[in-house]
Amino acid sequence: MPKMLRKNLSIPILFLIALVGMASQGLCQGSNSRERMIARFSGITPREWGERVRGVKTKLNTDDKGIALTFDACGGQRSNGYDAELIEYLISEKIPATLFISGKWIEANLDVFRELAKNPLFEVENHGLNHKPCSANGRSVRGKKGTKSVGEVFDEIEQNAIKIQTLTGVKPRYYRPAAASCDEVCVEIANVLSYEVVNFSVLGDAGATYSRNRVKQALLNAPPSSIILLHMNRPEGDTAEGVMEAIPELKKRGFKFVRLSEYELK
Repeated sequence: MPKMLRKNLSIPILFLIALVGMASQGLCQGSNSRERMIARFSGITPREWGERVRGVKTKLNTDDKGIALTFDACGGQRSNGYDAELIEYLISEKIPATLFISGKWIEANLDVFRELAKNPLFEVENHGLNHKPCSANGRSVRGKKGTKSVGEVFDEIEQNAIKIQTLTGVKPRYYRPAAASCDEVCVEIANVLSYEVVNFSVLGDAGATYSRNRVKQALLNAPPSSIILLHMNRPEGDTAEGVMEAIPELKKRGFKFVRLSEYELK
């Protein structure tokens, strides 16, 4: 290569290197960095706690006969299972769904996760890095300890979002806390980080503890615009059977199944 050409090429290369360095610095020092979130929200005492605190979305904003099936994959010592029968049924019937997946479940089921993320029927969303209820001050629900601080809230939400984005190339849009429980400070932190906090309007399987008939009836009694909470990590439960019995009847009634991103939420 001629000396003059090498000299000219070195300028844009150096420029690109400088741009990458500037971008990396921005990620560390941006307005949504961990340090700035801690500075902004620490010291604020939450006043609400539960499944439907201020700012949490629970329904589709539509008058259509749409239903959003959402499936949690919780992760943990007793929650790393995979309900293959359920997912295979959704695929065979071309039923779209939104999957809320925790970092723990991803680590235990990495190959399955990659396959699910490739399937256009499904959208993969954020169920927290360590599957903890989202609390700014260490609240618990049903014996499950939540995050203890703003820093832990940030890690629970953002680190799992980064994990999902790294593996799929797509950053999650929605976040659901473990046990569907959070405080309003957590919701605000999630919103600042550009995520909507989404829970449910219909409890579909109560952590995969409902019987087949109870799951079926929960779905059949769901009104239009419902967001239904179910689980895909407990194959020993009756969720798959109940879903498979309800879906044909819901189709006959004119309901359609949608992903959350197809509508605004309220």
